[in-house]
Amino acid sequence: MSFIASIKERAKAANKKIVLPESYEARNLAAAAKILEEGIAQVILIGEEAKLKEAAAGQDISKAIIIDPSNYDRMPELCQRLHELRKSKGLSLEDAEKLLKEDPLYLGVMLVKEEIADGMVSGAIHATADVLRPALQILKTTPGVSLVSSFFIMVVPNCEFGDDGVFVFSDCGLVQNPNAEELAAIAVSSAASFEQIMGKQARVAMLSHSTKGSAKHADVDKVAQATDIAKKSNPSLLLDGELQLDAAIVPAIGASKAKGSDVAGRANVVIFPDLDAGNIGYKLVERLAKAEAFGPVTQGIAKPVNDLSRGCSADDIVGVAAITALQAAAK
Repeated sequence: MSFIASIKERAKAANKKIVLPESYEARNLAAAAKILEEGIAQVILIGEEAKLKEAAAGQDISKAIIIDPSNYDRMPELCQRLHELRKSKGLSLEDAEKLLKEDPLYLGVMLVKEEIADGMVSGAIHATADVLRPALQILKTTPGVSLVSSFFIMVVPNCEFGDDGVFVFSDCGLVQNPNAEELAAIAVSSAASFEQIMGKQARVAMLSHSTKGSAKHADVDKVAQATDIAKKSNPSLLLDGELQLDAAIVPAIGASKAKGSDVAGRANVVIFPDLDAGNIGYKLVERLAKAEAFGPVTQGIAKPVNDLSRGCSADDIVGVAAITALQAAAK
């Protein structure tokens, strides 16, 4: 069974409700129809039912839960709740009503907050900042987590490394230049994400151009410090660094360059030192190894809200919705 087929099967068993707030957009409607047809999750769409069905152009969204902001019976309750959550920031009840009726992303996040939905997938026609703003304002971060970051699941064909060719790469999409504390937080979150989605133990490599002091530079020091911070805060986590990429994933090289490491040569989670390295790294693997790249998937928010690439396909939305369902099941 392929990786994505396995994820879909596990998502089916979880039976979560995923809101797709960009509901009139063609790719989202195609994704909704496919999610419902395959039974991957329940789907919530936001908008007027007649207009949604017209926009769906014959695709079957009849099993979707449709929430029309103009006549939703729980709208007064949601408006009052949003006002309570944000009144210290100057949001009046009238402004809360306007926001929820006019901005489907805010309404989608409130549906997640109030457990009407289990997770949200958006970003096909909105910038990352627009997707994350309501999530951070309303849901906040996961208790004990200080930083929101992102990861890609990389599925590399005909690959004996990682977890049968499956890796988590992080952060490749959000945190520009993390300091040591932030890099440690990304590593810990990424390990948890791998275990949530894969149901297997994470083995985390903190990547650098140096292995165990083979080079001297401030950038190397940052990764070494992040490794120490992550180990001290999570002593049971299989994590090591600093490691070059080959030492992290190739058993023979790991054994040679990092003797005694329980991660070197066996890593299935790789943490890049900054966004430049992460973005370049995942795209190299995607293009040259013809790998599948699922993401960016957000981690560190109290409940699952995931941001799509604006170039995503309907199938990409389906895959991220399945991953979001698994994140919700693990909360």
